[in-house]
Amino acid sequence: MYSRITFFLIAFFCCINVFAQNTYVFFGSYNKDKASEGIYVYELDTLNGNLAKITSVKDVFNPSFITLSPDGKYIYSCTDTRLPEGTLSSYAFDSKSKTLNFVNTQKSGGVNPVFLATDKSGKWLVNANYSDGSVAVFPLSDNGVIKPFVQNYKYTEGSINPNRQESSHVHAVVFSPDFDYLFFPDLGSDGIRTYQFDAENKEPLQPAEVPFTKTTLGGGPRHLTFHPNKKNAYLIEELSGTITVFDYQDGKFTEKQRIATHPEHIKEGFQSSDVHISPDGKFLYASNRGEENNIATFSIDESGKLTNIDYTLTGGEHPRVFGLDESGKFLIVTNSISGNAFVFMRNEKTGKLTKVGQEVKINGVSCVKIKRYPN
Repeated sequence: MYSRITFFLIAFFCCINVFAQNTYVFFGSYNKDKASEGIYVYELDTLNGNLAKITSVKDVFNPSFITLSPDGKYIYSCTDTRLPEGTLSSYAFDSKSKTLNFVNTQKSGGVNPVFLATDKSGKWLVNANYSDGSVAVFPLSDNGVIKPFVQNYKYTEGSINPNRQESSHVHAVVFSPDFDYLFFPDLGSDGIRTYQFDAENKEPLQPAEVPFTKTTLGGGPRHLTFHPNKKNAYLIEELSGTITVFDYQDGKFTEKQRIATHPEHIKEGFQSSDVHISPDGKFLYASNRGEENNIATFSIDESGKLTNIDYTLTGGEHPRVFGLDESGKFLIVTNSISGNAFVFMRNEKTGKLTKVGQEVKINGVSCVKIKRYPN
């Protein structure tokens, strides 16, 4: 009897904990102009997958990629993308009042900022500028203010594709699992740029023992993610439509597998985009744009290698970015050309996806982030 009571109490308090939290979904977009809404906040119903709009902001142009501070109090966005000089903008999010307010803007240190990441301390913001192949490092104030960058590196090397790889095009900013290294997948030069990262240094990017890892020529590295085991990394390559699997240790990558993100009958026009791993480490998901417009699902074996098991249509055109919630129950995908987003429920045993909830219409929606907040 005592064990039954104990079990009941544990279950009861677990339920209280779940229902005492709200899950919010943040969308960035390629909007038409500053008079149009650009950043949106929705609340996710974690029972049925429905999204309810909470708030949005205007007076911002092309907030195409966003990221959150570790505590979720601030939203950082790439803004003024596709202009001669990009910017980064900060917004304060109050989960209690459900409001989003502008904080400040800084020049991005390059042309066409496309990706942002913060370190685990919340003291640093790092961005990648695609068009001129540059990266910049910004200190962050406790009140969410983005200070001017303290480091700014520009790269010039290209690769074999004359139409897409005439020079460097850094497409992502990815911290190592322990935040001691920082990686920049470079679509233009076919490689992963690597720095050691020291959050206590006034200039946190420091030279790495292996500063550049070469990848397959013509592949076009785009995004990179790490397995929860911290021993494997997965690089999605846009131009070749492939994922390269690496063994990872201390800032170094060793290739162990290369696998297509698309069915065998697709021979050209690859536009692979985003990649994420389920929190349990059992499945990997990758988005394909172009003619495919799907999410490819892969199982992950004990060695970290992938096996394709399914493809799921995203319900729109050009799934640029997608995200998994912290529980791994939901996957949310943004279709930027068709301007819609959908919620999918993930089967934890099979990894397969089922569309739930209702379509969310957002003009040019291009990015999504999901975070759980205490009620």
